[in-house]
Amino acid sequence: MNSLLWLTLPYIAFTSFVLGHIWRYKSDQFGWTTRSSQLHESKLLQLGSPLFHFGMLAVIGGHAMGLLIPESWTHAIGISEHQYHIVSVTGGTLSGVAVIAGIGILLYRRIKVKAVRKATSRSDVVMYVLLGAALLSGMWNTVGGNLIGGPYNYRETVSPWFRSVFSVHPMPELMANTPLSFQVHNLIVLTLIGIWPYTRLVHMFSAPVGYLVRPYVVYRSKDPVAPAKSRYAKAWESPVAPPARRW
Repeated sequence: MNSLLWLTLPYIAFTSFVLGHIWRYKSDQFGWTTRSSQLHESKLLQLGSPLFHFGMLAVIGGHAMGLLIPESWTHAIGISEHQYHIVSVTGGTLSGVAVIAGIGILLYRRIKVKAVRKATSRSDVVMYVLLGAALLSGMWNTVGGNLIGGPYNYRETVSPWFRSVFSVHPMPELMANTPLSFQVHNLIVLTLIGIWPYTRLVHMFSAPVGYLVRPYVVYRSKDPVAPAKSRYAKAWESPVAPPARRW
């Protein structure tokens, strides 16, 4: 069972993630979008979208640091486990609250606004359920676990397991004795990663990087006035007399 959950399932999820994006890009470039619903409603979107997206960037950055940077590296530069834990919990809590608030507003908007609700697909529903479950279980590990069960040093088990998946010596046994809440959170995230390419989440890889190197856009006037007459010359022309008033 450990090999199935923590070895086979991760490889299936990451393979689906990579190949699914390649397939989606080749077969559905016009569908590679968030299917924006801004025209239907904008006030709630302007509030919920920044909270969700900026909070999500912080969450992903925190996970990358915690999973990819070994504990020995932070100890080598003088950061104790207690110091790392305080920074991790504080940053994770703030970013998690922002993401949950943002997705809560977006879900309320999607349910409350009729036009947005009608534009919601089945893949959207599955994506929102998994994303919400991943956020809530992650917040439980960050906040609830520390308040009730005490801090758990996931960098001794979860982080080495995650790095080992991408090595020639995977170690699924590291996840066997982790708390149940961490196992549930990881399984939800792996499922979300596996279905990622088939949802609107693909827009994460649509950053307009080309704008940095493309030539500037030249705007040309459609003014029918001859080029010799510039807008400054018009200021010296005598104004047209207003029509006479009839009493």
